[in-house]
Parts: sequence; C-alpha cells; structure tokens
Amino acid sequence: MFSGKRNALRTSAAWRIAAWPTVAFAVGVALALSIMYFFVARDIRARSDAWLSGEAETLADVSAKTPRDNLYGRLVEEVAELATHEVSNTSLPGQQQNSVFFLQIQPNEEPIWVGPAPKERFIQAIQSAQLAPGTPGNVRFEGFDLPFRVVYHARDSGGGIYLGFADLSGAKMLDRLTELCLLVWAITVFLGFLITWLAAYGTLSRVERISDTVSRIGSEDLSSRLPEGPHPDEISRLSKTFNKMLDRIQSSVHQLRVLTDSVAHDLKSPVTSIRGALEVALAQTDRAQLQERVAEAIEGLDRLSDMLNTTLDLAEADGGALPLQKEPIELAGLIQPLVDLYQPAMDERGHRVTTQLRPIVVDADPSLMNRLIVNLLDNEVAHLPAGCEINILLQARGQHAEIVVQDNGPGFPPELLSRAFERFVKGEHSSGHGLGLAFVQAVVTAHGGGVRLSNQPRGGAVITLSMPMVAVPVEEPRPGLETPGVGLR
Repeated sequence: MFSGKRNALRTSAAWRIAAWPTVAFAVGVALALSIMYFFVARDIRARSDAWLSGEAETLADVSAKTPRDNLYGRLVEEVAELATHEVSNTSLPGQQQNSVFFLQIQPNEEPIWVGPAPKERFIQAIQSAQLAPGTPGNVRFEGFDLPFRVVYHARDSGGGIYLGFADLSGAKMLDRLTELCLLVWAITVFLGFLITWLAAYGTLSRVERISDTVSRIGSEDLSSRLPEGPHPDEISRLSKTFNKMLDRIQSSVHQLRVLTDSVAHDLKSPVTSIRGALEVALAQTDRAQLQERVAEAIEGLDRLSDMLNTTLDLAEADGGALPLQKEPIELAGLIQPLVDLYQPAMDERGHRVTTQLRPIVVDADPSLMNRLIVNLLDNEVAHLPAGCEINILLQARGQHAEIVVQDNGPGFPPELLSRAFERFVKGEHSSGHGLGLAFVQAVVTAHGGGVRLSNQPRGGAVITLSMPMVAVPVEEPRPGLETPGVGLR
C-alpha cells in the first residue's frame, strides 16, 4: 500500500504543474527583493553623500578661515580628525585605520593628510581620479575591498580639499540585507512550491479518484458513482455530469434488457404460431388448405415484422436518432382518408365515428404521422366493446395543433394509465404487443410535441396529441363523417 502511494506521488503530474508557477513566483519574488535592495542601497548612499558634502563644506570653510601660520596644519588636522570621529564603526576590516580620510593639497605646500596609512597610495589614486567638484564619486584604493566615496572642493588658490568615506555600517547593513533577502526568497519559493504542489496534488487526487471509479465501472456494474465533493467547483460539476450520464446509461441498459426480454418473450408466440401453420401446411394434401395455412404464416410474419419495425423505431426515438423527413402536412387531409379507410371495420363493430377537423398545417414526417393515426384507430377498433361512439377532433390551441381522440368506452384501467406509454405494457385481455401508444408518444415527442392520456368522468378514454403548428392556410372547416367542424376564428 505504501509503495503504491509512493509510486503515485512520484508519477503525479502535480510536480510538473507546480514547477512552472514556482519558477514564475521565484522570478517575481527575486525581482521584488532586488527592487527593495536597490532602493535601500540608494538611500544608504544618499545618506553617506549628504554627510560627505556637508563635512567637506565645513572643512573647506575652516581651512579658508584659519590663519596661515605655523599652527595652520595642526589645526586643520585636528578639525579633520574630529570630523572622522563623527562616523561610528569607522574601523576597516583587518585595519586599524579609520574609514574616513581627509586630504588637503596646496601648491608648493606639504599635503595635509588624516586617514589610513600609507598616504602615498591614497594621494596617487585620488590625483589620478577625475572627480567633479562638489559631486561624490567612487575611488578604489589598493588593499581595500570597499570603494571610498570621495568629494572634492576646489580652492581659488589652487589645489583643493578631498574628503573620503567608506561606509562600513552601510556595507554591513547591505550584507545583512542580502542574506536576509536570500533567506526570505528561499523560504518564500519553497512555501510557494509546497502550496502549489499541495493544491495541484489535492485537485489531481480527486481526478484520480474519478479515474479509479470509472475504471471499475463495467457493463455488468453500473451502480458506482463518482464522488462529487463538498464544493461546487469544476470537478464537482464534472462528477455530477458524469453521474447523470451514468444514470442515463444505467437506465438505457435496464430498458435494453427489459426490451430484449420482452421482445424475446413476445416473439415466442408468433414464431410458434408461424411454425405450427407451416408444419400443418406441410402435412396438407389439399391445395386450398395448403394455401390457407401459408397465408396464415405470411400474415404472422407481417405482424412480426411490424412489431420489430416498431421496436426499432422506438429504440431510435429513445436515442434521439429517429429519422424525420419533414414537410408541410394538412392534418385534416391526412386524418379523414384514414378514418374513411377504417369505417368498414368500425361499422362491423357497431361503432359510430364523428370527426371535427379544422384545416391546420404542421411540419412533420408524412409516413410517421400516417402510422401514428393508424395506431390510434387500431386501438379504438381492438380495445373498445361493440357499439361505442368515437369522436376525433383537430383543433388549434395557441401555437399548437391538437388531435383529440375520445370514446365512451370503459377507459384506461387505473393501474395502466400512468404506464400506458411504456413498451409492452398492455391490458389483461389485450391481444396486441403493447407498442402502439409507445410509438405514438415517440413520434409526437420527436416532432416537438406531447401526448396526454385521461379518462372522462362519465366513462371513456381521451388521447390528446399536441404538435407545433406551422400555418393555417384557410379558415373554412372541413366536414367530418357526420358532425361538421367549426372554422378557425
């Protein structure tokens, strides 16, 4: 178990995900610390330059106002030494001399020097440096790691005064600041990488759990579901979407199994009947009897083919792949001929059929609509007791066309009313396959409509089909068989 966890940590993409943000973060922090270092160093230098300029002006004023006698050099040296003691921590590393020096050069006079020894290398380096009067500049001296900031004040009589300062305290402060910045940079980058890695690893762990769950899901076990997580983030939404997809797949697989079992069960009777008819036909010597048995077998094959075609259409409709070849259809012109075609069968059963059809146009597949109306009429012929009244209405309701089929028969059994659209669901004494209403709903739904079933209070079933209406070209009613329709208003 632990080796598996170590392997998961080693192969996790969290390392790669965390690497680039860490690099960018490290560069950003380094840039921020460098900018801070630059401003601190500039302020330290500005402080040193301000002190140098002020002290140089003071020493130049003292030098100018001191009488030129035997004590002139001594007085100037003492004043310069006092100035050097104003700076704290002026001892150079490994040196006993001060980090401040004073140099006065006058023509034909011995230079006045206060500062580290030997003075010759300082004087030579200062005289070779090109310093602008009044502006501090850097001058490096042999044996000293730090450069001196040197300011030069020219004298009217020639020569001038040089005051130099190596800011040891500022250098130490900058060294400590550098160490602190490096430490802060290292800790910040490490924490940034750690936080980024933990965040990436936590997110990828959720993805890994999804992968593990998906890998366990098979056709035999669709009950596993992905962990959705406590927060409504992208991964939780992905898990919810995938779980909904699994719900649909599980439902589809269940329906497929039920459908397969139902088809296999319902195929037994017609196949057995066809086989029996053909076996009887083989035993017949009378040609008329032989033809009759063969005709029964062909009729059984037709019913079987119709059932299989309807089942396939329902499967395509459930998958949203039912092929539609739409064109404008005047529904009254489609319904009335089919009613006329079924009229002899209705008369044989003693049914009285009336129609009220308005001229309404829908955009639909003519073949499927024809089969839909035939299914409705077949249901009325097959399931109603003799001597019933059937009324077929075609009317407009808002932007939809409604086809209403009413009768005064026994209506739908209460236990079947809510399940009438399911495949292979049929009444106890029904001889059909239980696909008619399922097919009706599939066709109407594919055309963007809906179907409702209900029972009338006084008895009788009502089937209402609603489909989007395209146009109503005329406002004249189309007469039915016995009851005229009412024109559109």
